[in-house]
Amino acid sequence: MKIDVLSLFPEMFEGVLGNSILKKAAEKEAVTYRVTNFRDFADNKHHRVDDYPYGGGAGMVLKPEPIFDAVDALRSEAEDKPRVILLCPQGERYTQKKAEELSKEEHLIFICGHYEGYDERIREHVVTDEISIGDYILTGGELGAMILIDSIVRLLPGVLGNEDSPILDSYSSGLLEHPHYTRPADFRGMKVPDTLLSGNHKHIDEWRSKESLRRTWLRRPDLLETYPLNDQEIKWLEEIKKE
Repeated sequence: MKIDVLSLFPEMFEGVLGNSILKKAAEKEAVTYRVTNFRDFADNKHHRVDDYPYGGGAGMVLKPEPIFDAVDALRSEAEDKPRVILLCPQGERYTQKKAEELSKEEHLIFICGHYEGYDERIREHVVTDEISIGDYILTGGELGAMILIDSIVRLLPGVLGNEDSPILDSYSSGLLEHPHYTRPADFRGMKVPDTLLSGNHKHIDEWRSKESLRRTWLRRPDLLETYPLNDQEIKWLEEIKKE
């Protein structure tokens, strides 16, 4: 996968892309990163990328020219047709399902804005996806882009040490993930559930499935509104509600 980022503050990405799983993914050649300062594409002597909004109002608006020219330059280098993602609080709310969808692409371009907003022509003629990471406002799109990149890259083949890890993540199945335990089995009187120590993999799988359902019911019951429960899960849920 190729990931391009357009940002006025490319230095913000150095620590994130240069460490941990994201760094290892690049070393394994599962992904390549490039962060470009779109101020370099400004067509005025002061390299200004924003201007006052027509009709008045608070704040400044990102001009269309630098973004259009930067995306055109990236597209001209590519044989593929990249998805162009605008980080924006008005966009589609980000989910694990969207991460899985984007992880199948060959080339992604992220646009990180600042100031009051974007010239609407950027949305209409450049962008393929508008994504929001939540119902709140940040000073720019950089942190949102980092979150998306992290969630996408970890899904690429060979990036995580255990290929089952992304499959078992919360939200990947539609439910929250079950609890985890490790050694010691008894810590300050707090004991690991006996089922997990039994060595009976069938019972362990059943325990994990039921606990996943329990955690979802207690913490995110809204997820069950669209989750297709099977007969066993319906029975478990009835038991959980009575507890």
